[in-house]
Amino acid sequence: MSDSKNFEVLTVEPVRLAHSPARRVRTWSRDAKTRIVAETFAPGANVSAIARSHGLDPSQVYAWRRKALASGMVAPLAAAPDKPVKFTRFEAVRSDMVEIVVGDVVVRAGADVDADHLTKVIRAVRAA
Repeated sequence: MSDSKNFEVLTVEPVRLAHSPARRVRTWSRDAKTRIVAETFAPGANVSAIARSHGLDPSQVYAWRRKALASGMVAPLAAAPDKPVKFTRFEAVRSDMVEIVVGDVVVRAGADVDADHLTKVIRAVRAA
């Protein structure tokens, strides 16, 4: 055994790799957040696409939506009262299958589908 009392002190500094630039932290004004969240509540809106169009991660926009709903700043659409279903387009074709187009959604139903059940499905599609 050696009687040496020498020791080394190692110091470490973080190294930034050339291929990973520093992430810029952005702050969003309340108005900008409100505008973006409002876009997501439009009928047929795609939250992920809206988030990407603003350079955001979808999870961030979903978090803003949750906070807005929890605070009462916005409210989800209430279910519409039972109203007669109106068709946007009707094409008469002889078939065992019928296609019903509601906005950008196509509902396909066979001849054996109960009319009341089909009405509920169409109302659900319209509400989404």
